[in-house]
Amino acid sequence: MSQHPDGGRVGAVYLEAVKSRFRYMKDLAERALAQVDDDALTWSPDGESNSITVIIKHLSGNMVSRWTDFLTTDGEKPNRDRDAEFVEERLPRQVLMERWERGWQALFAALASLTPADLLRTVYIRGEPHTVIDAIERQMFHYSYHVGQIVYLAKARAGRRWESLTIPRRR
Repeated sequence: MSQHPDGGRVGAVYLEAVKSRFRYMKDLAERALAQVDDDALTWSPDGESNSITVIIKHLSGNMVSRWTDFLTTDGEKPNRDRDAEFVEERLPRQVLMERWERGWQALFAALASLTPADLLRTVYIRGEPHTVIDAIERQMFHYSYHVGQIVYLAKARAGRRWESLTIPRRR
């Protein structure tokens, strides 16, 4: 693969862009979470849907697994218990938010350690090879999907008290 003369600059801009998008995603979810009471954290619209608690447990478990030793070990760590992430449980908000932070800290630490030269390296997720760029994009998609779910669930529970996180309708 040929190296573009501005490849380092493009790579640096890309890394800053994804850090910014992940920070925005985290902030969006946290602003939604701030609008609901603790009972809303375990609410789901039906028995087959995940609650905010389950989504946070899953995101945190995924983040810690994927981003710990990101360049050197498979992103699906053997000690991860993915099935347990989907078991509903009532956790104090503080405990839940500590899990949330642990996941995001793993992600941001891994991103901070990357250089433009790393972007075309190969990493593995469940034994499948991915470029670092593809692995980042895969997680960006996954996390945005779940953050959208958190926002939707929080909005459903907040009802009329909901304050828009983006541009309100008709403005």
